[in-house]
Amino acid sequence: MPRRWLMLALGTGAQTAACAFVYGIPYLAAELRSTEHLTLTQVGVLVACPTLGLVLALVGWGAAADRYGERVVIASGLGLATALLAAAYTADGMVVLGILLALAGAAGASVYSASGRLVMGWFSAKERGLAMGIRQTSTPLGMGLAALSMPPLAAAYGVGGAMAFLSGLCGVIALLIALYAADPPRAATSGEANPDTGNPYRGSATLWRIHGAGALLVVPQFTAGAFALVMLVDVRGWSAVHAGQLIAGAQVLGALSRVAAGRWSDRVGSRLRPMRQLALTTAAVVAACSLTAAFPSPLTDLALVVAVGITASTNGLSFTATAERAGPAWSGRALGVHNTGQNLAAALAPPLIGALITATGYWPAFAAAAGLACAAAAIVPVTA
Repeated sequence: MPRRWLMLALGTGAQTAACAFVYGIPYLAAELRSTEHLTLTQVGVLVACPTLGLVLALVGWGAAADRYGERVVIASGLGLATALLAAAYTADGMVVLGILLALAGAAGASVYSASGRLVMGWFSAKERGLAMGIRQTSTPLGMGLAALSMPPLAAAYGVGGAMAFLSGLCGVIALLIALYAADPPRAATSGEANPDTGNPYRGSATLWRIHGAGALLVVPQFTAGAFALVMLVDVRGWSAVHAGQLIAGAQVLGALSRVAAGRWSDRVGSRLRPMRQLALTTAAVVAACSLTAAFPSPLTDLALVVAVGITASTNGLSFTATAERAGPAWSGRALGVHNTGQNLAAALAPPLIGALITATGYWPAFAAAAGLACAAAAIVPVTA
């Protein structure tokens, strides 16, 4: 049915636009440090502002999606983000910019709460891993778009010019959602129902373990995604623009890894076995980044590219596993909990990792992220 693929494209586009501004601030780090004289720790705080706003608004937007439907929620949230990012064009000072970014992140939470529901409602279980893998490419695609566009825009027009671009992007997608998106038939969202509509958290720790593993795996993802560009500049002497271009290419690899992981999970009939194996792979690759940060060489560049790609591979698996384990009656609430945990980790990771890098250097920070990936692999409930 062609319509479901249109819905997948619209949901992915909306999520890409939201991710471009929620996770795109790290690619303004060089401009913020040189023109605003911010420390890396202060940049990390600014990076966390959109994610902090997002975390605080996820549950509210989820309730709105339950009541008013996905199309209205996504279009209105992206429209509000458009206005807030436009206001950031003339923001006076980093405090005002941080507040506007937090509010824009809260508006963008509408996409996180509703676009996954939009996609899953149009696909059956046999194709859901692939569909959610494609939808989850939005995070690396959004970050790749930001890596490619933010440094040159900031260099030419300042931070405000970069904010204006993000505002225009959100506005275009909001209009497309309003015109062409359609909520999935409620029979589709409640079909294939698990007859057990009881609380899936009661009597079992499986969902909590999926949430915990998903949140832990966000840390290596954001360690690589947020600090790869700065590490290339500081350790390897790259220019911000050229480093941004390399990281943009790495984000394409991240997008492909999510699609491949989703298809793999469909073929083996499990989301959690591939998730554990990819968590262990993530640990090994991020540990390699730590080693090459301690002993810089061209291998440092290669390790960072692979890390940005592979650390993005598990998000779709944990998201889909959560929805399927919770069942239709509880999937909305379970996905809200899962998204909140992941984005809380995403909000905390940049300032904490930035402070660790400032205090000890890059290699201990990447080593710590590799350790958390190992912990995530240990708690993935594969036997479930």
